[in-house]
Amino acid sequence: MTDTYFFGYGSLVNRLTHGYTPAHTARLRGWRRAWRAVPERDLCFLTAIPDPKAEILGLIAPVGADGWAALDTREAAYERHDATRAIAHDSAAAHIAVYAIAPGRISLPTDRNPILLSYLDVVIQGYLTEFGPEGVAHFVETTSGWDAPILNDRAKPLYPRAQSLTQDERRMVDDILTRLGSKVLV
Repeated sequence: MTDTYFFGYGSLVNRLTHGYTPAHTARLRGWRRAWRAVPERDLCFLTAIPDPKAEILGLIAPVGADGWAALDTREAAYERHDATRAIAHDSAAAHIAVYAIAPGRISLPTDRNPILLSYLDVVIQGYLTEFGPEGVAHFVETTSGWDAPILNDRAKPLYPRAQSLTQDERRMVDDILTRLGSKVLV
């Protein structure tokens, strides 16, 4: 289906990590973000969790019929859900999907499954670009699981879609982690 879009709420907000166009900012009602782990990965990453009182900012973009296989591979730990009615947007999107980990497969963050700093950098950079500092603040406030440790892999990024950050962007991420009292592993 060429009129089906994805709703990105993590690294997919950063347009530098994909080539899906045209992309539009959007708001997903009834879901929140959380840092979680799954059995097959040693890392913690973002997922969307149903929450009738929450809403999160993100990005939507169309995915052609031949593009879903690649996007499903990128989002392999997730299931695709129809979120069309829950998304406010200013685009021609007729159908919108959101990726989320099945509730029975997720676990809370521990020291054994840290968040990659290179991944967090990409997410924050995307929110800053799309929504400005207010969008970054909204991302932090509407995401749970910040007690997960952060693995500082900036010198040798493990995240396959890592991006270069400006000094100001790096400082912003570091300041957020300091304010949150995050445990940063070296």
